[in-house]
Amino acid sequence: MLPDRHPQRDLFVCDIVDAVPKGDMSSMEHPVFSLSTKPDMRPRRYERGGNWIEISPSRYGIATVHDRDVLIYCISQCMAALNEGRQVQRSMRFKAYDLLVATNRQTSGRGYELLKDALRRLQGTQIETNLRQGGKEYFKIFGLVESAQIVRETRDGRMLDVEITLSDWVWDAIENNNVLTMSRQYFQLRKPLERRLYELARKHCGMQPEWKIGLDTLREKCGSGSTDKEFRRLIGKIIVDDEQHDHMPDYTFTIEGDNVVVRPKRLIDEQLPLPNLSSLHLKGDTYDAARRAAPGWDVHHLETEWRSWVVDKGIAVKDADRHFVSFCKKRGPYR
Repeated sequence: MLPDRHPQRDLFVCDIVDAVPKGDMSSMEHPVFSLSTKPDMRPRRYERGGNWIEISPSRYGIATVHDRDVLIYCISQCMAALNEGRQVQRSMRFKAYDLLVATNRQTSGRGYELLKDALRRLQGTQIETNLRQGGKEYFKIFGLVESAQIVRETRDGRMLDVEITLSDWVWDAIENNNVLTMSRQYFQLRKPLERRLYELARKHCGMQPEWKIGLDTLREKCGSGSTDKEFRRLIGKIIVDDEQHDHMPDYTFTIEGDNVVVRPKRLIDEQLPLPNLSSLHLKGDTYDAARRAAPGWDVHHLETEWRSWVVDKGIAVKDADRHFVSFCKKRGPYR
């Protein structure tokens, strides 16, 4: 007998409809993706607080903010499966059409070609960093995806199945629940800078009453190559457009002096009382109890989810320690 040249690989097959969009925290916080809509061939380095990250392009350029849709889709599918108690693997297969629909992309032949380009840039973009992702510290070069292939393709050029092997960077975020839920409206944002502003607001503001950041620092965190004056103008234009059309999801932005101030829209529009976060203070030994209740999880990420859930639902917490441990018990062991 001939050897089995194509053994069945361990694959996670995506089959969850309407998985909640989720993004990994590290690339939400740091300027990993390009804001350019044209091939961006500029190597870049970003440093902040002792952490640094270097991004190098392939011959197709650096992966863009819109290319990130592919990773958001993959992360969302994995997290949804984990929440259902299913096992996931780094290598995953999905219908290209499902991704295009879920991320609000066109499903014409042009849409499939753009997806091919995104896969090329995601695989080719190289990152070197000392940032910790899921408790690990990297001193190596890696791509945003390890590999990507089209499993089947129709005669008119439309891909049917796509198989992706995620990089350690992304996989560690999934394994350690180092992710945040994102608004579905994110995929409706046309401008790359709008998407980047939302990512930063979601990561840093969350459900806090406000988050303030200097324009210079914001420009760096966005990865913008604009001058200070031009960047202020671009932010101002987004603010004016949002005031007229209310198109930015979840957060409102204002320029106050040399700072940009971000506030959750829900607190503003509904005039909800600001949450008393001091009442959610946890004792030191509560974290040990939480680890026993939810072994394998990062309790600090669970704490962030718990706080957001309490604020979002308007829950009156009488005993924060007991409430948090109960929350962890419901989450259970990490699978």
